[in-house]
Amino acid sequence: MNIQALMQQAQAMQKQVEQNVESAKKSLANKEVHGEAGNGLVKVTMTGRHVIKRLSIDPSLMSDDPEMIEDLVAAAVNDAVRQADALHEEVMAGATTGIGIPKGMQGLFG
Repeated sequence: MNIQALMQQAQAMQKQVEQNVESAKKSLANKEVHGEAGNGLVKVTMTGRHVIKRLSIDPSLMSDDPEMIEDLVAAAVNDAVRQADALHEEVMAGATTGIGIPKGMQGLFG
């Protein structure tokens, strides 16, 4: 096998992966996940790139202990982060599918 042809093929694959990853990152910026805590009393909307877009606190909580509200906000944000991370893994795995990257190495691109 011609080593130069093999190198050209590897460069073409690398370029394709870079384009796919860049496209996936743009896609993640436009996708949203929704986290919540306290049976929906606190809700967070976050993009797949971990940018919080909205935070909603049910007015009934305003008379409660501030520490409880803080805990619920933290729990809702953490729920949204977990969902954004799962979305990230899914989208990035799709960006490297079909170009021969071993499954364990797909996480290196994103």
